[in-house]
Amino acid sequence: MTTKLYDYDMAKHLRTSEEMAAYLEAAIEESDGDAGFIAKALGDIARAKGMAEPSRETGLGRESLYKALSSEGNPQLSTVLKVAKALGLQLHVKPAA
Repeated sequence: MTTKLYDYDMAKHLRTSEEMAAYLEAAIEESDGDAGFIAKALGDIARAKGMAEPSRETGLGRESLYKALSSEGNPQLSTVLKVAKALGLQLHVKPAA
């Protein structure tokens, strides 16, 4: 018996703004300080909505965004904030438990 592996693309499963916000919030909570983990989650959301709009609104090229918003990416906070705004998301802070 052979096991088949499939690539799972989270971007294909993020349909609503609420799902996208919940996904990013979960990624931030589970990241344990791993900026690449959060960047990838933001990249998944950007791909779900389409990279053209965040690229246009942030002034960054699509390739630059793909690179910054990958698991190897380490985008500046200003880039994260611009992309989040372009995607219709807001970041909030709450006291740690």
